[in-house]
Amino acid sequence: MTGTSAIALVQGASRGIGHQFCKTLLMRNSAATVVATCRDPNSSTELSRLRDSNPDRLHVCKLDVTKENDISDVSKYVTEKFGKLDLLVNCAGMLHPSGKGETSLKSVDGQDLLHTIHTNTVGPLLMAKMFTPLLLNGNGQFGIRSTDPKSVHCGVLANISAKVGSITDNGLGGWYSYRMSKAALNMATKNLSIEFARGRKKIICISLHPGTVDTDLSRPYHKNVPKLFTTEYSVDCMLNVIDSLTLGDSGKFFTYDKTVLSY
Repeated sequence: MTGTSAIALVQGASRGIGHQFCKTLLMRNSAATVVATCRDPNSSTELSRLRDSNPDRLHVCKLDVTKENDISDVSKYVTEKFGKLDLLVNCAGMLHPSGKGETSLKSVDGQDLLHTIHTNTVGPLLMAKMFTPLLLNGNGQFGIRSTDPKSVHCGVLANISAKVGSITDNGLGGWYSYRMSKAALNMATKNLSIEFARGRKKIICISLHPGTVDTDLSRPYHKNVPKLFTTEYSVDCMLNVIDSLTLGDSGKFFTYDKTVLSY
């Protein structure tokens, strides 16, 4: 990225893809400031190390995406500190409270289903609600988007989804909680993109499939994965997608290489 002033917020930054987003954003843009959120900053050793290395550019805030008061508190902090937000990435997600997806209907538990949907769907939607005023002030100054003549300088909201959330692509079944929560997140993305297109100021909103990435969430299923990505590769690809976005891309469901997926 170029040396433009930009403010990014990564929700779910303590590990995995979210943590890598923070690292790559700081590396790509020497003038960028990143707000990293997680449920318990005190227990995130890696995030603490990253903050120590970037004391003026990385702000760490406590935010449990299932708690609306936490989201509100961080939105107030960003408002007072920066007054705008150029990029919001919703990363926090869970496969299932047990760590394994349901293999059949008999494995479905109501409370586990609701907890997964709260984390993967309701939380990101409330993030959008609370941070919309800041995104409306955003310039979208991230690398090539700031020089591409087709680009529009506006805030970008990226929801990290999953290919298994595509209803059209579902040929295997199972994973009720995760599939349903990500399908609902994709619907929220589409709804948001329509609403964000109505005003004079715009916000680009997309869903992103990161590929199958070597993280704690996917680790139980690695032996069946033909193409496993590092977090570095996946995030680098997704930021390339974000850097290339135009208003015509808003509402779409992209893979890491900008292939459009069906909802």
